[in-house]
Amino acid sequence: MSLRATLLRATQAKGVPSSDYDLNAERPGAPGQLREAAVLVGIVDQDEPTVVLTKRSSALKHHPGQIAFPGGKVEEADADIVAAALREAREEISLQEAEVIGSLAAHETVTGFNVTPVLAMVPPDFAVRPDPQEVAEVFQAPLRHLMNPGNYLIESRRWRGQRRYYYTVPWGPYYIWGATARMLRALADRMAHETDQG
Repeated sequence: MSLRATLLRATQAKGVPSSDYDLNAERPGAPGQLREAAVLVGIVDQDEPTVVLTKRSSALKHHPGQIAFPGGKVEEADADIVAAALREAREEISLQEAEVIGSLAAHETVTGFNVTPVLAMVPPDFAVRPDPQEVAEVFQAPLRHLMNPGNYLIESRRWRGQRRYYYTVPWGPYYIWGATARMLRALADRMAHETDQG
């Protein structure tokens, strides 16, 4: 089965929404109104497929310096979740060409967002022009590494007075953790299931 076909089946399978609270028994009270957001999981279509990731600018107020997908909150002008993900990718890294495959179940963050990962195939020769106000670096991590559940670790740190646990999937000099790692782990689980079925 081709990578595109496997990704398509992964997005079509019924998925369970994930959350920053998946590894933590306690929630800080009932969740309020979640704000809708979308990220683009861009998979570069080449002999050794990769995933496009960004390192956020250290000047940003929220999550400075963290590894993330291009993405952000859904705006009123966006037609839907997919449109929001594509718009954010254009704004953050000038990604103009992406073939949308589908989306995964949404991920709830501790910061109050309901984030939908939108999967898309990206041509290997795509041009990168990051917005320096938002993105410090654009890089590609091997899909093979990110889709291996054995590469994921569970780590913890104190946050707002509590010990919080989260997934990490380190690669080279990049520390991929939190919501980004959790969404990648959800895709890895689906891809493993589809490979077993196929």
